[in-house]
Amino acid sequence: MKITIIGAGAIGGLAGAWMTEAGHDVTLVDRWAEHIDALKHHGLRVDGVRGERHFTVKALHPHELEGPLEAVLIATKSQHALEALESVLPHFGLDTFVVSYQNGFNEPDLIARLEAAGLGGAERVMGSIPNYGGALVDPGYIEFVHEGPIQLGEMTGERTPRLSELAAMLGALTEVQLSDNIWGQIWAKEVYSAQVVFSALADASVTETLGVERYARVAGAVVREALEIAEANGITVEAFDFFDPANYKPQTPEDTGKLLANIQHAIWLLKKDQKPATHQFKKKGSGIWWDIVYRNRPSEVRSSNGKLVTYAERAGADSRLNAKLCEMIYEIEDGKRPLGFQNIIELEGYVNSIGKALP
Repeated sequence: MKITIIGAGAIGGLAGAWMTEAGHDVTLVDRWAEHIDALKHHGLRVDGVRGERHFTVKALHPHELEGPLEAVLIATKSQHALEALESVLPHFGLDTFVVSYQNGFNEPDLIARLEAAGLGGAERVMGSIPNYGGALVDPGYIEFVHEGPIQLGEMTGERTPRLSELAAMLGALTEVQLSDNIWGQIWAKEVYSAQVVFSALADASVTETLGVERYARVAGAVVREALEIAEANGITVEAFDFFDPANYKPQTPEDTGKLLANIQHAIWLLKKDQKPATHQFKKKGSGIWWDIVYRNRPSEVRSSNGKLVTYAERAGADSRLNAKLCEMIYEIEDGKRPLGFQNIIELEGYVNSIGKALP
């Protein structure tokens, strides 16, 4: 199977590097010209949780891509998913399929665009959740920030030969868990990610935000509401390594204790493989924090967690906390609100004012 990865940042770049090293045919494509030039001339340098590594990879500028393509992994930021798909439509062949290898609720939009182009629909699309993390620091240089598995599944729910083959190839990087309900897995990641969005309200590490019980209680209330939005949409939200939805519907203080323990466990999973004595990590917060603080660009909140509010409206569900959180992030991105713990305190006040505090 020939793999083309559109988006050679942390998620796509790490997958491409380890699959290439394992002998698979992988091409990295990215519109950041300096990054592709660096990959072509110097290869990919990776440091972080697996130490210092160097990979020789195949890299192309978008205009150099030729078809027919086979497996296309879209690993861009969520807001660029459709644009990435559009760029490869001229290179589709009879067996081309697309994997949404990113955060966000992108699969229905990808399916709709393929249907509109007369190229098929759900049978052309796989969903996935890459739960490892990293950061594209500079051209040709990625920091591997934390380990984690990949959930992968056909949008039709079938167990196909191509699913098994792609999973085996991605296994060169990390554990791949096949899912018969990948849409439920995607919803789980976005529900869970409400607390990741929350952590980007301040210019601070995850330990300083979600790691503080007072702040974690606010984040827990936001995630609980997100879970209620999923349930109102008839979604069976699947558990995964970072997240157990059963813990996010507390009825008693003891239940809240389990929720807070789940958050602490998630932080531990993010940090357990890091060795600060051997590597000082540049990425100390979430990908949203990284985009806002380090890359000085809009995050993917509008096209990922921001869509939770739209789904809530469709189902008649309450989304006040998630809408408020997203609006605060948008204001930060637009330069209308400074980053800081005052944002968390403000959101805490709002949680209490509408009676949504955890027991």
